[in-house]
Amino acid sequence: MSKLAIFGGEPAVTYVGSGKNDGSDLIKWPVVTDEDREAVLEVLNKGGMSGTDVTKEFEKEFCEWVGAKYALGTNNGTAALHAAMYGVGLGHGDELICPSITYWASCTSAYALGASVAFADVDPNTLCIDPKKIEEKITDRTKAIMVVHYCAHPADMDPIMEIAKKHNLKVIEDVSHAQGGKYKGRNLGTIGDIGAASLMSGKSFAIGEAGILWTNNLEIYERAVAFGSYERFNTGNIETDYLKEFAGLPLGGYKHRMHQLSAAMGRVQLRHYDERCVEINKAMNYFRDGIMDLPGVRIIKVDESDGSTMAGWYVPVGLYNSEELGGLSISRFCEALRAEGVPVNPGINRPLHTHPIHNTADIYNNGKPTRIRFTSTDIREMDKDLPVSATINKKAFFFPWFKHFRPEIIDQYINAVRKVCENYKELLADDKGDPEVLGGWHRFNHSKKS
Repeated sequence: MSKLAIFGGEPAVTYVGSGKNDGSDLIKWPVVTDEDREAVLEVLNKGGMSGTDVTKEFEKEFCEWVGAKYALGTNNGTAALHAAMYGVGLGHGDELICPSITYWASCTSAYALGASVAFADVDPNTLCIDPKKIEEKITDRTKAIMVVHYCAHPADMDPIMEIAKKHNLKVIEDVSHAQGGKYKGRNLGTIGDIGAASLMSGKSFAIGEAGILWTNNLEIYERAVAFGSYERFNTGNIETDYLKEFAGLPLGGYKHRMHQLSAAMGRVQLRHYDERCVEINKAMNYFRDGIMDLPGVRIIKVDESDGSTMAGWYVPVGLYNSEELGGLSISRFCEALRAEGVPVNPGINRPLHTHPIHNTADIYNNGKPTRIRFTSTDIREMDKDLPVSATINKKAFFFPWFKHFRPEIIDQYINAVRKVCENYKELLADDKGDPEVLGGWHRFNHSKKS
């Protein structure tokens, strides 16, 4: 193996060739074709950006694809999650259980509804909420569980649904990382009471700045419509009795309407998404298989033998074991990979339970931190027992996310990882260790080439 690039050797990733072979499209996303452009321009030319006709067609097609009765397009994923929380009845004094390792939008909208958040630990092998850690967070105020299918890996839904049934809790599935994924053959977002997802340009199902929610429960759907889509909440369209008197009124005071340029693109992307996921899966499995025999590092992947899938593989997660590499810090490991041409940084999402907004921020001027404004006990005390979330950033990082199967180029990435792992002893001498804090609150790179 050649000299490590960090010590002056040639980088392993060089991109030799032209066109598709130069790697320029390997991680670029989404795939935008003339079909997308024509659909968007049709809406633009007719001035239909703020209408709902195209969005309703997209919702209908999305329902058929995902296997749900009702879907509602929104202007972003945060709005979809917000409406989903309102849809299941989360409100004043309630508590939402949420994994600490996720993006902030999975839980912070609860505060706008007068609710609080209890953080649960994640499974160290999947980084999804650990079903064994949920019940210890349940109180007499708990209303719902937010399940995040983190970085495309399906959460273990069967035990979660059993817990929810036992305690009469609602289950919201945040599918922002896993659109099109399956758990034991069942579509993610259709197992709990409601699914919701971001469809922004960095996601695997990317249609612009947009979101969507879906459910088989009419009451939950109509509550979500009433909350942020008042122009569609009209007399004659409402079947839930207690909502009828509010027809046409913005119950939440929000406007969550999806922009129809996104809806138009969504209809096109949906036609090709499953096919593109097949190629992503092929590329990522090729990369994973190429490094799986190496010490110190592995890529999180679902066991597909039971019908579970990772669909678009949104942001592949590498798990790092420093003991297998002589105690080499994840920071030094990633530094060496970067020198080889692999764009990685140590850490993933920083645990939300340590964020000031969940500890000290008085968002609404209530005279106390917003998270405990309506609680009789200090819910923050439950944050002390989250050992996996508290330490995961020294054990995980994001690998490049390959969108196309280009084996001759992916081999360069494989060789880069192999080169660092097989020469780790050379890195130990000047390893300064890890800083006290790794990762970030928003750890994903959503630039146009990622």
